[in-house]
Amino acid sequence: MIAPVDRHTPLEDLQALLTGTLLISLGVAMFKHAGLLTGGTAGIAFLLYYGTGVGFGKLFFLINLPFYWIAWRRMGRDFTFKTFVAVALLSAMTELQPLVLRIESLQPLYAAIIGGLLMGAGFLMLFRHKASLGGVGVVALMLQQDRGWRAGKVQMVVDCLIVLAALFVVDPRRIGYSLVGAVALNLTLAVNHKPGRYIAM
Repeated sequence: MIAPVDRHTPLEDLQALLTGTLLISLGVAMFKHAGLLTGGTAGIAFLLYYGTGVGFGKLFFLINLPFYWIAWRRMGRDFTFKTFVAVALLSAMTELQPLVLRIESLQPLYAAIIGGLLMGAGFLMLFRHKASLGGVGVVALMLQQDRGWRAGKVQMVVDCLIVLAALFVVDPRRIGYSLVGAVALNLTLAVNHKPGRYIAM
């Protein structure tokens, strides 16, 4: 006899959204300090941040706006609402972070590995509570749902392509470190976020 699927309570969802976005915001801080990039809409926000000086949080929030329509149609109301909340939380955290965190020294390779692992763990928490940070994450989850493709592998391919596209903007050494970070992030998802393994909703 198959046991019934457990459902997350609203309090559990809130805890996951807060903790997941907090972990990701710490990874973002490490990437920003080391001058690194990541993929997805966050990667686009990084590029614009480095090029214009406009706050990462503001850019990230605006870039994600068009993806809510896709999320609403394909992933449902609850997913879209949680994703909007997660994006808003991350945007606010990254804007307020300089008030509570100051990094004096950080080696780029270490930042890439630890920052990537932190972001991967944060994404994993969001995914397991039916949320994401919009953009590529929405498309990756949609493909996993429709075709069975692992979200981590889909996002890894897209992220690596976006980071490579930044060769014209960022020092090639930073691109290399950024690719290490993308692999660390997405391997975390590919290994731990497999369809059917995690049954809570």
